[in-house]
Amino acid sequence: MDPKTFHSVWMGMWWAIETVTTVGYGDIVPDQTAGKVIAGFLMLGGLSLLAVVTAAITSGFVSRAQAHGQITGSDPVMQKLDELTAQLHAVQAELEHLRSASGPDSAS
Repeated sequence: MDPKTFHSVWMGMWWAIETVTTVGYGDIVPDQTAGKVIAGFLMLGGLSLLAVVTAAITSGFVSRAQAHGQITGSDPVMQKLDELTAQLHAVQAELEHLRSASGPDSAS
């Protein structure tokens, strides 16, 4: 902490909140501690609101893309699952064929 710039830890925290929320260190700042606390909550709340709105919009786009992929059958995850299911059925069929070919008499 630079004692010439920040006279206390709380002034340093005020600067950090302003910087993180990209408000910047303006010419007009609250003088009282209560004003700085309220302003800090408002800045962090605004940043949180922006994050929530961005996440909601992104979620809508992702949901729409997934629904479109399922309707058109172009969902790569579902295609891979279908391939794995087909391979699993082939392995099961081969195992049943090998079991029936060996018969009950070959069990020793």
